[in-house]
Amino acid sequence: MRVALFATCVADTLFPAAAIATVTLLERLGIEVCFPEEQTCCGQMHLNAGYPEQAAALAARTERAFAGFEAVVAPSASCAAMVRHSTALPVHELSQFLVTVLGVEDVGAYYPHRVAYHPTCHSLRLLRVGDAPLRLLRAVRGLELVELAQADGCCGFGGTFAVKNADVSAAMLTDKLRAIGDSGAEVCTALDASCLMQIGGGLHRQRAGVRTVHLAEILASAEP
Repeated sequence: MRVALFATCVADTLFPAAAIATVTLLERLGIEVCFPEEQTCCGQMHLNAGYPEQAAALAARTERAFAGFEAVVAPSASCAAMVRHSTALPVHELSQFLVTVLGVEDVGAYYPHRVAYHPTCHSLRLLRVGDAPLRLLRAVRGLELVELAQADGCCGFGGTFAVKNADVSAAMLTDKLRAIGDSGAEVCTALDASCLMQIGGGLHRQRAGVRTVHLAEILASAEP
């Protein structure tokens, strides 16, 4: 199977470990991963900001960059949803690809920590990943999956929403941080680095002692 990595802008600029972990994990499972260097932004931010023509141009570029691959895998439900709805590419968010396409739940990971899973808005409402991330986490050796109250509540990021509606965004984040604190988790994980950036910033400011780690990094972890 010819699989291409769609790294996404956020991973490329701020969370490269998520993209690296995605490749590490897929190669461990025997998948040959290619990285088309022509890839750029998928255009989601442009579309959300009211620039549909510019977003369409970027979507067309993305379709050309990934043409011919049997699957395109992204460590982001948000970006995968944008590409899926703006192109004809066979794009998959990582957990969906593992569980639905490869039929794998136990990827051989080892991560001895208490982990809370935050289901991001796009993963729930656009991609409908279902319980794929939870099934993967439950199979990780040493990992204790703790329940997050009102887990489906938004973290308040929403791309430009956090900038244009800062007060509302901060209030939503406060609710999410409270739920994470009450869960007793050491680590909060999610499918989208953008949401982890929002949550991680809040946890850091509170000195909560809880880390944010992308799901790909947890799944790529191995027993020492």
